[in-house]
Amino acid sequence: MAEKTKVTRIKATETAPKAKKSTEAAKSKAVKAKPGKAPRAHKERKNWLVRALLGIGGYFKGAWTELRLVRWPTRRATWGLTLAVILFSAFFVVVILLLDAGFKYLFEIIIGK
Repeated sequence: MAEKTKVTRIKATETAPKAKKSTEAAKSKAVKAKPGKAPRAHKERKNWLVRALLGIGGYFKGAWTELRLVRWPTRRATWGLTLAVILFSAFFVVVILLLDAGFKYLFEIIIGK
């Protein structure tokens, strides 16, 4: 017969089981604070300018990473898309000019000039 194995299923919202720490190690790492005051995090003690510069650096690093993932078009595809934009723009210019001339004609008939 096949040997039985234990299968642990983890849902997407759960994390993998972690090893339990000893209570003595957890006690030694505990921060002793004055009653009524929470211990300050290291991040809060940093200068605001340093935090701002780190945030800006992170932004540009993320932007550069995203730009490396972009699939840039070839020169031929770029010219083809440029031509398509110019043709559609010219088409709609003509349509708007025709509508404008038609409405002008109708208003002149209605007003009687």
